Amino acid sequence: MNGRAVILNELAQGIRPLAAGVSWFEELTDTEQYEVLRDLAGFCIQARATSEDGPESIRRAGIRPTHTPAVLITRGHLTEQLAKIINLPPDERVKAFRLLVALLGVADDRRRRFCADGCGHAWHHLRTGEGTETTAT
Repeated sequence: MNGRAVILNELAQGIRPLAAGVSWFEELTDTEQYEVLRDLAGFCIQARATSEDGPESIRRAGIRPTHTPAVLITRGHLTEQLAKIINLPPDERVKAFRLLVALLGVADDRRRRFCADGCGHAWHHLRTGEGTETTAT
């Protein structure tokens, strides 16, 4: 797993504080921010996120339900909405980042219940350092 993926998974799992993740995200270039949002959207799909995860994700993200990313996430057809979210203008990106980290966290929490007896997902072993090249800080 690459360093960016580790950071994003640590944020989604609450290993790293979201505020630190937002600071990291804000320091990235526009292109890098887009790439992070694209990666997050892909991770959300892999974790089998659903539109029904939207309200809890909005709550965890600490954004208003009226913010554009929040409105989009609850409209259904999640894959289409994720594409719209990652293509929002730069002034919406921090809200989108917060929301997608939270969405990944909600979906991953659900997936972990299926992995309760152990699994080979490297991102489910971040606390132990198994399968990662970096350790949590």
